[in-house]
Amino acid sequence: MHTIITTPDTTLYDGDAKLVHLPGVGGSFQLLENHAPIVSALVQGTVRLVTPDNETKTFDIRGGVIKCLQNEVLILAQ
Repeated sequence: MHTIITTPDTTLYDGDAKLVHLPGVGGSFQLLENHAPIVSALVQGTVRLVTPDNETKTFDIRGGVIKCLQNEVLILAQ
């Protein structure tokens, strides 16, 4: 999945991921390839993603929103 994590100041990540783990308002959740379309609010916590090379990357956020549609993930984070 092409994944972009951006803040008002900078883009934290722009690349592919095979798993994205997110801190949702109702609890943490994961996105995998071909996930159903979703828009959700995020709370303070850690976004964790796994790249196609099995490298794990983490990003601490203070909240935000996520949109996933057709294997395109956009995270607007604070």
